[in-house]
Amino acid sequence: MLDLMKRITEAFGVPGYEDEIRTAIRGEIATLVDDLQVDAMGNLVALRRGAGGGKRVMLAAHMDQIGLMVTHVDKKGFLRFAPLGYLFALASWGTQVRFLDGTVGTIGLDGRVNPRHDLPTLHDLLVDVGATDPTEAGKRVGDVATFWRPFVAQGNAWFSPSMDDRVGCAVLIEVLRRANGEVLPHDLYAVFTTQEEVGTRGATTSAYTIQPDIAVAVDVTLTGDLPHARPAMEVALGRGAAIKIQDGGMISHPGVNQLLISAAEAVDVSYQLEVLQGGSTDAMSIQVSRQGVPTSAVSIPSRHVHTPSQIVDGRDVEAAIALLGSFLRRPMDF
Repeated sequence: MLDLMKRITEAFGVPGYEDEIRTAIRGEIATLVDDLQVDAMGNLVALRRGAGGGKRVMLAAHMDQIGLMVTHVDKKGFLRFAPLGYLFALASWGTQVRFLDGTVGTIGLDGRVNPRHDLPTLHDLLVDVGATDPTEAGKRVGDVATFWRPFVAQGNAWFSPSMDDRVGCAVLIEVLRRANGEVLPHDLYAVFTTQEEVGTRGATTSAYTIQPDIAVAVDVTLTGDLPHARPAMEVALGRGAAIKIQDGGMISHPGVNQLLISAAEAVDVSYQLEVLQGGSTDAMSIQVSRQGVPTSAVSIPSRHVHTPSQIVDGRDVEAAIALLGSFLRRPMDF
């Protein structure tokens, strides 16, 4: 599992530029599914046919990670940028980034801002690739980059800037692996979606095409276990996968949630109930596709989401894999 996490978290893939991570995931699952397609949005859609007579079940995890896009190169080779997804200026300053071509840079602070007195905004930041002029910088408007640090496992604590949502991708891969050779009662569409960080765009189109009977997104969520967490939240590292009740973009289908709870309890898997007061996932768009889809989400608790060093707990990852495996093997009537 740790080798898989390293391969998946360290592959490049910001919104709209998911080729490298899609290739990596394709290599992991090609022999585990009956059909594998890439649609016009770049979603990787894997179908594992069931025994017949079951549901069309969609599990979705997004491949893209937050990043940035160059908007201006000044005469000294410093790069101004716009965010791809939500970036915190305070968390971005001083971190290392990697461009699609492998070039490394550091996010620096414009000298007009005094960090002792002012909190920087994204407009106060720049990428420094160590150049002295635009030619040496070798970058142009539209080039993309993302936070860069290697995957680290420290006991149960796993660190990476791309946990959102490469950990969800790893969960789906493991669900497929552990079901290999088994006939499931349902047709499973495991979808690795694009451009979630800029508006759940890949999930919108893939759900429209698949027309699932039931769907579950797999993504990270915030935790309430930091000191003086605001707002208060009953999710913590190490207490199991989180079954989403509500977030800032959707209210989960109660029937699907009961199926997920029953699936967890059937195999004695620890779970938590999640109410997230801001943000959302692919589930938001899947839920309102076509005539509507009964949808929920299974979340991996993560500290420091959308920063250069997110943390998840390996026990929660294992819980999510076991929960979804049980879910897929059970009747889905509600």
